[in-house]
Parts: sequence; structure tokens; C-alpha cells
Amino acid sequence: MTSNHAFSAPARGLLVAGAFALVVTVLQSAASILAPILLAVFVAIVTTPMLRWMRGRGIPKWGALMAIAFVLLDVGSLLVLVTTGAVEGFRDRLPTYQERFMTFSHQFGGWLEGVGASGSSEAIPDLLNPDMLAHGARLFLSNASGIFALGFLVLLLTIFILLEAPAIPAKLRAAFHVTEEGEARLKRLLDTVNRYMQIKTLTSLGTAVCVWLLLRIFGIDFAILWAVLAFFLNFVPVLGNILMMIPPVLLALIQTGPWTALLVAIGYLVINTGIGNVLEPRIMGKGLGVSTLAIFISLLFWGWLFGTVGMFLAVPLTAAVVIALDANPHTRPLAILLGPEIAEVAAPDADLQAVQKLNIIKSMACMWEWLWSRWLTFISRVISLLRSVRSRLKTK
Repeated sequence: MTSNHAFSAPARGLLVAGAFALVVTVLQSAASILAPILLAVFVAIVTTPMLRWMRGRGIPKWGALMAIAFVLLDVGSLLVLVTTGAVEGFRDRLPTYQERFMTFSHQFGGWLEGVGASGSSEAIPDLLNPDMLAHGARLFLSNASGIFALGFLVLLLTIFILLEAPAIPAKLRAAFHVTEEGEARLKRLLDTVNRYMQIKTLTSLGTAVCVWLLLRIFGIDFAILWAVLAFFLNFVPVLGNILMMIPPVLLALIQTGPWTALLVAIGYLVINTGIGNVLEPRIMGKGLGVSTLAIFISLLFWGWLFGTVGMFLAVPLTAAVVIALDANPHTRPLAILLGPEIAEVAAPDADLQAVQKLNIIKSMACMWEWLWSRWLTFISRVISLLRSVRSRLKTK
């Protein structure tokens, strides 16, 4: 049971995959508890520089924490009040929008029938069902109190994390014997996440302001609501830029007509391209060291694991995983696979290629051996625990 050669490599892979699946299942079961904690951790990382700045100006810790709590609570309350008021107004005008939308869907279906798409007059109204918007508005208003309670919980967790933040490095050194290299890696992780969250917050705010101006120019109703939606969805990689434009484009379609809807869609594309693909990469530089494919897969994985919070924090969570994997030589190949594109170099000769392939194989073998030894240690500890429990039960 203690030998690393008791099982074949495929069997070890299956056991490691089973252990990973077990851990993921436990995390998903505790998602309702872990999601607000993760959100509070990232909010604390972003607000830590503000706390240090105020402490450096001679402000006591309790005064700095009260100021941060006041700012967070004030901003959160303002967002909730503005969004709730806009959603209530949107719900009141939904019957008018539904009637216009059904008329447009019948006209669009009839036009498709005219160009040869048979069955469109029945399929389009069923496909473009406006009742989903009404259901979403009612669902948001019914859960508004729950959202406010969750925000207050995150605020309390953030304050307590900031209280413990100065003592965390000393606790890590005493508990886990963290070396200077480990502290440097942890500092790199915190600096990377902090820089990403700050830049993403600023670019999201810029996106929201541009969206509000665009919709105000074209006279689209509830521009502030779609601006708030754009601010939050800008944190969601890949899909956020697409999802934020769907409701206002549909509203422009039924409110003013197809040409205005087309111009609004073009405006969204210009804003997202200018801020997301031009301005943000120049400010952020090399980014977080995560490939585009890994970001998209992580969006699906973290969204499935932690829900909406996981989708918002998909990029920083994946960056943290990559840095953690890079810290150990056994898991470094996984960090390389998840990392950014590697620049092409001059083709080496045949001997050097063979050496490189051998090194990669050795690295993968070391990784599997390390994972297998950790799994065997865990199993042996569980068996020892079960034996001790059984012996105690027999003595009783």
C-alpha cells in the first residue's frame, strides 16, 4: 500500500482524477458559503492599498476601516437604489414593450415567410418570448433584499479580513514555515490580482459611462440600468461584452426601430473594442499570464462551481491557480499549459530536441509521482484514523 509502484500509471491517473472530482464536489456543495468569502477576499485585496495609504498618513486603524466601510456601504447602497428604481420602472412599462415586441416578432416572421422560410410566422413569436424579461424583472425585485443582505455580509467579511491583514504574513511564517521565496510569490499573486481588479474596475466604469452617453444620445429608456449592467458584465470575460448589449439593442428595436437598434449595436461594438481590446491591454501590459483558451474554460468551470460570483472572479482565480501550480516543479507543466503563448525560438538540433522531450517527460513523471505520493499519504492517514476509531469502539 505504501509503494509507489503498486499501481500502474493509468490507475494513478484515475485515482488522482477521483480525488480532484471529490474536492470539486465538496467545493460545489459549500459554494453558498465560499462564494461570499471569495468575493470579500478580492474586495479586501483591492482596498488594502487604500488602508495602507491612510495608515501612512497617520490615521488610526479603526478610523481607516470605518472610512473604507462607509465608502463601500455608500457605493453599494447607491447602486442598489438606482438599479431597483430602474427595474421597477422597467417592470411598469413592460406591458407596452411586450405588445410592441409581439407586433414586431409577427412582422418579422411574416417577412421571413415572404422570402421562403416556411413556418417562421409561428416559430419567431415563440422563440422571441418577451415573458422572459418580465420574469427576470420580477425575480430581481423579489431577490433585492437577498442581494442587499449578501452585500452586507461581504462588507462585514471584508472588514474582518482587513483587520487580520497585517498579521497574516507572520501567521503564515509561523504556521507553514513560509520561505522568502514563498513570500515573494504570495506578494506577486496579491500585486497581480490587485492590479487586475483596479484596472478592470476603472475600465468597467469607463464602459458604463460610455454606454450611458450612447443610450442617452439615442433616447433609449432606462439608460442608467443598462449602464450598471455593462459595469458588472464587463468583469465577465468573453461573454460579458456580448450579454451587456442584448437588452438595450432589443429595447431600441421595439422603441425606435431597426436602424436605431443597428446604430446602438455598432456603438456597443466600438466601446467594447476600444476599451476592452485597445485601452485595457495597453494599461494592463502583459496581463495575468493566462491564455485566452484557459480564460474561457475557467469561465465555464468557475461559473459552474460558484455561480455568478465564480464568473465575475474567473480571471483572478485562474491567475492564482497558475501561480500556485508554477510554485512546485511537479505541477509546473500544468502552469505552462494554462499560461500565455510562448514565443517561437530558433529550431534546435536533433540532440537538443531529444533532451528537451526527455526533460518534459521527466517533469510529467515527477508531477504524477508527487500527486500519487500525496494521495497515498492521505489514504494511509484515513485508514489509520479509521483503525483508531474502531479500536476505541472495541474498548468501549
